[in-house]
Amino acid sequence: MKNNTQRNKTSVIGIFGMHCSTCAGTIEKKLKKEPGVILARVNYATENAVVDFDPEKTSENAVADAITRAGYKAIVQNGSHENKGGTHADHMKEMKKEELSALRKNLYVGAALSALIFIGSFPEWFSVSLLSHPGVLLAMATIVQFWTGRDFYVGAWTALRNKSADMNTLIVLGTSAAYFYSASLVLLGMRGSMYFDTAAVIITLILLGRYFEAIAKGRASDAIKKLMGLRTKTATVIRKGKQVIIDVDEVKVGEVIVVKPGEKIPVDGVVLSGESSVDESMITGESMPAGKKKGDTVIGATINKFGSFRFRATNVGTDTMLSQIVRLVEEAQGSKAPIQRLADSVSSYFVPAVIVIALATFAFWYPSMGFTFAFTALVSVLIIACPCALGLATPTAIMVGTGIGAQNGILIKGGEALETAHKADVIVMDKTGTLTKGKPEVTDIFSYVGGNDTLISLAASVEAGSEHPIAEAIMNEARKRSIRPKSVSGFFAHSGKGVSARIGKDRILAGNAGFMKDNAVKITKYDNDIMPLEQEGKTVIVIAKNAEVAGIIAVADTVKENSAKAVAALKKMGKRVMMMTGDNERTAHAVAQTLGIDEVMAEVLPGDKAARIKKLQSDGHKVAMVGDGINDAPALAQADIGIAIGSGTDVALETGGIVLIKSDIMDVARSIELSKYTIKKIRQNLFWAFAYNVALIPVAAGALYPAYGIMLDPVIAAGAMAISSITVVGNALIMKKHSLRSME
Repeated sequence: MKNNTQRNKTSVIGIFGMHCSTCAGTIEKKLKKEPGVILARVNYATENAVVDFDPEKTSENAVADAITRAGYKAIVQNGSHENKGGTHADHMKEMKKEELSALRKNLYVGAALSALIFIGSFPEWFSVSLLSHPGVLLAMATIVQFWTGRDFYVGAWTALRNKSADMNTLIVLGTSAAYFYSASLVLLGMRGSMYFDTAAVIITLILLGRYFEAIAKGRASDAIKKLMGLRTKTATVIRKGKQVIIDVDEVKVGEVIVVKPGEKIPVDGVVLSGESSVDESMITGESMPAGKKKGDTVIGATINKFGSFRFRATNVGTDTMLSQIVRLVEEAQGSKAPIQRLADSVSSYFVPAVIVIALATFAFWYPSMGFTFAFTALVSVLIIACPCALGLATPTAIMVGTGIGAQNGILIKGGEALETAHKADVIVMDKTGTLTKGKPEVTDIFSYVGGNDTLISLAASVEAGSEHPIAEAIMNEARKRSIRPKSVSGFFAHSGKGVSARIGKDRILAGNAGFMKDNAVKITKYDNDIMPLEQEGKTVIVIAKNAEVAGIIAVADTVKENSAKAVAALKKMGKRVMMMTGDNERTAHAVAQTLGIDEVMAEVLPGDKAARIKKLQSDGHKVAMVGDGINDAPALAQADIGIAIGSGTDVALETGGIVLIKSDIMDVARSIELSKYTIKKIRQNLFWAFAYNVALIPVAAGALYPAYGIMLDPVIAAGAMAISSITVVGNALIMKKHSLRSME
């Protein structure tokens, strides 16, 4: 029976109209109640909803409709906007541009009118009699209140419809109280202090804060923009024997594509003919161009440097590696770290509590200090408590952190993975393909019949007919030395032992010690050469010519260039590093010793790897499993954090919480270091957001007035509230200057 989770789809839906984390929480609750929706995560900072749903019960458009019914605007990935020729990201970008333009226009109008209202409200300072007329002040204040500030009322009404309260509620209550009280004095011809300037300036300052916040949030999501900007617009394909330039979205799987020097590779594929060097740094972060020849894979959006070649398209459209990376980064930036749950929980109770505190403040001061004092305190409390900074603290840091990772070839699949990585105290690493290259190479040559080239020529000639990995290693060594295999006759492969063939009249054998014994070849006098190689975990191939030993070739799966450096870096972080492999004890310990790993789990079957991870967890450890994402999938899933090594393979993308595209083991240490740095920034942001509200609400309520005569003016409260949001986002943006190379 097919597992239900295999049918589920994940979609990223853009949302407009959110003004704080409470809005995000409201939408999230609505979505979770929708039939077919399994999981919904709404992120205020990215203005995205990441929704897991059962396509048999609902659809992207149905989910978007639910968001619209909640009072917000939704942009789906594959909806009508796709038919207009733009991608989801393109349309989101256009919508954000329009939103920023409208916000700027409101800000300009609000600033101009607020300045005039302020001048007219203080005739003793400014002698402009026309502006001081109550009717003129009312007219200008009305424009600011209900045209410039209309989004606050729309937001407050949306929250009320959804039986909640948010920052718009606080702003509307505070400014409306000031406006309507002042308006009633004018319309009824009564004397008293008017607060038109307070309401207008508060709205303008909050709009100013939102404007800067929108710009800052745009900068925080630069990673997605840069990734999307890598796509080329066209491709040169072979159709009916001719080269035709078409839109990249029209390329079909299986089509042959021509790439010339300096051009971007349009889609993923396999080289058919030609050779070149390709700059893959925008995808992998690797600075050196990668050589490409027939049979090699190429990645869409990478840059062809020198030669021309043709390749067959294997992945197009949303299936290309770049599209998968963009999707993963979008989902990661839209996800939540466990640390954010505290902020979300506080926000849900915060606004109602603030309204109660504001009313209590008014009730407390009114009998002793009168209406004006009590009213000012009430408005100050409502404005100072707007929880913008609280809602931005975590998601902005996650956006920048995951963006930094993506630009360095480290895909972090969500806030939970980002938070968990640095907590791991035990790092378990697979050997083959993770710490080692995964392919055997010739490491040592002992020739007793002349030079090394002579021995390699004999070995390559008899191994040419074999498909064994050891034969491939010897053939690769021959190619490096420009040695052509000689013609042989009577080739025969002896399963598990070796191969034999004739070169002219000479009978050549290549195999293990047992094979030599079977053929009466004496090798005991060469034990001094053979034994040390075997103790190092290498596979020894004896080459014999006419029953006499001609030489020895050692083959081993060699360690990757950065493996030892990565192990040292992890140990320096205080991590316990272990190696787990299905290989034999001798080989495993030999590799571990080379890398400086003290703890080895050898001869572990793939099915038992997850159990070993579980045992470590039961002993109280937080475990990170590092593997290639294929044989290690169960262990990657079992670990607290799975780190998949590999060039974005489907299995790796599914099983790892973190995917290292470059297959550089040093990126394990870099991802843990990035996790630690990002969480430090989140904690800083949460501290300042909480400290700001906790410290200033009592001041706004008049706690310092009896002892020090200090009272917080509502206008100053509005400015401080705006500055706090910008500060939190700014602290997250500082992360962009952080270098993951600093540990090297």
